[in-house]
Amino acid sequence: MPPRWPRQPDRRDPAYRRLDDRMNFAMHVAVFAATNSGMWFVRTLEAETWPWSKWVTGAWAVGLLVHLIYISAIADYSGYNPQFSSGAVTDTSADPKNTSAKSTKL
Repeated sequence: MPPRWPRQPDRRDPAYRRLDDRMNFAMHVAVFAATNSGMWFVRTLEAETWPWSKWVTGAWAVGLLVHLIYISAIADYSGYNPQFSSGAVTDTSADPKNTSAKSTKL
């Protein structure tokens, strides 16, 4: 069951960004595991000697490590907090000082 978010998803929300980055990392790990296990299974089953398979797995593992370091140490999840910001757009059409507002008189 996917996680439920209690409010409107917004990439400016640090908690949502953290959750989204962690879910993306989990997907990255799942694709890595499925692809590499399949590749190594076929390599073993067919008794092939694919010299590139070690490089693919190693390079992808380094990419996973960089992704992990980014989400755990580099990413900045501070800033916007939706609890303290209403996010409402103010209507300036009722402001008498607003010259761009159109007035309709009948």
